[in-house]
Amino acid sequence: MSLVALSELLGATVRDASGTVRGRVREIAVAPQDHPTRIAYLIIRTAAGERVLPPDAIKSAGPRVRAASEASQWERYIPSDGVLLLKRDLLDQQIIDVHGRKVVRVNDVELESTPLNNHLLLNIVAVDVGARGAIRRLSKGLVPSFTLRALLERIPPRVIPWEYVDLLETDPARRVKLKIAYEGLAKMHPADIADIVEDLAPAEREAVFETIDEEVAAETLEELDPDVKVSVVESLDKDRAADILEEMDPDAAADLLADLTEERSDAILEEMEPAERREVTQLLEFGEHTAAGRMTTEYIAVPETSSVDAAIDALKAFEGSREALATIYLTGESQRLAGSVPLVKIAISASTVQLSELSEPYVACAPDTPESEVAALFDKYNLITLAVVDEHGRLSGIITADDVITMLRHSD
Repeated sequence: MSLVALSELLGATVRDASGTVRGRVREIAVAPQDHPTRIAYLIIRTAAGERVLPPDAIKSAGPRVRAASEASQWERYIPSDGVLLLKRDLLDQQIIDVHGRKVVRVNDVELESTPLNNHLLLNIVAVDVGARGAIRRLSKGLVPSFTLRALLERIPPRVIPWEYVDLLETDPARRVKLKIAYEGLAKMHPADIADIVEDLAPAEREAVFETIDEEVAAETLEELDPDVKVSVVESLDKDRAADILEEMDPDAAADLLADLTEERSDAILEEMEPAERREVTQLLEFGEHTAAGRMTTEYIAVPETSSVDAAIDALKAFEGSREALATIYLTGESQRLAGSVPLVKIAISASTVQLSELSEPYVACAPDTPESEVAALFDKYNLITLAVVDEHGRLSGIITADDVITMLRHSD
C-alpha cells in the first residue's frame, strides 16, 4: 500500500501490456453512487481518442502507468452524469472542510494504491490544502524528482481526510454526487454552516441550500447576515424557497419576506402551505421594528385550570422552536393571558397539580411596543420569553431571547 498524488498521475504516460506507450492520463473518475472513495477508471488520451482504463487493468500507477491489458481492449470514454472527475471537480476548487468548519482550496489529492490480485485498487484518502500540493504541481517537469522529494519532505503536510470533506458543485447534472457529499455538512450546527456559507460565492451558496434538508436550511438561513440571507432566497426557485421558509419560525420568515421585493415575496407566499402562509401574512402586517414584528405566533398556551399532565401533552404536540418551550402561558376568561409557568416547574411537579398553582407573574407588552423597549424589558426582568398581548389582554404571540439577541446584533 502506498500513496500517489493526483498531480503525479495527471499527464503520466500509459503503457499497455506490450510495454508500448499508448497515451497519457487526462482524468481520473469516481462514481460516488457506486463507491464514495474508489477510483472507477482512468481516462486516457490516445491517438485513437479517449479510452477508459479500469483499476482491474492497472498494474502500476504513479508518474508512469502500466496497464495489464492491450490498448485494443480499452473501451471508448463516454461522458456520464453523476461522475466526479478529480481534475475538473476538485483541483483549485473550494471545498467545505466539515471537520475544521471552514472553506479551503484544493491543491492536490492523495490516492492510496493497494495491490490486489495482480492489479491495483485506487482510493481517495485526503485532499491537500497546503503548500506541499501547490509546490508539487508548480514544480512538475521543472525540478528533478529526487530534488522535489527532498524539498517536499521539509514541508509539513496539510491535508483533510476525505471523510471530512464536502464538495461544492453547482452543476445540476450531478445532483447524485451532491446528495452524498452534503451528508456531512447537514450534520453540522446551523451556525457553523452559516459561517461557511458566508465565505462562498453566490452560486455555491445556492448549491448548499438546494441540497441540504429543509429544516437544516431553515435554521442555517436564520443565522446568516441579512444581506446574505436575502441573496440566498432570491437565488432559489420559489418552491424551494417556500419549502425552507415553512420550516422557519413565522416571525423570522416574515422578517425575511419583508426584506424582499413585493413581487418576490408574493411569489414565495403563493407556494407556501395555507396554514404557514396565514401565520406569516398576519405578521407581515405589523411594523418590522415593533414587538409584533418580532414575535412568533408559535407558542404554548393552555387554560389556567389545566393540570401539569395537560401541559406535558401540549409540549409533546408542539412543533415550534425550542426557545418557545421555555414558558407555558395560561389563559383565563375570554382567552385573556392569566399567568405563566416556567418549563422547569412543569418538569418537577406532579402530573395532577393544577397549573394555576405554579403560575408566576408574567411580563407582557403591546404589539406596537418599539423593539428598543422590548430589549429593555428583557434586560430589566432577565426574561427568556416575553408575551405580546392585544388591547383586550389576549395573547397574540411571544418574543424569545434569541430573537432579541439577533435584533441587537443586527442593530450594531
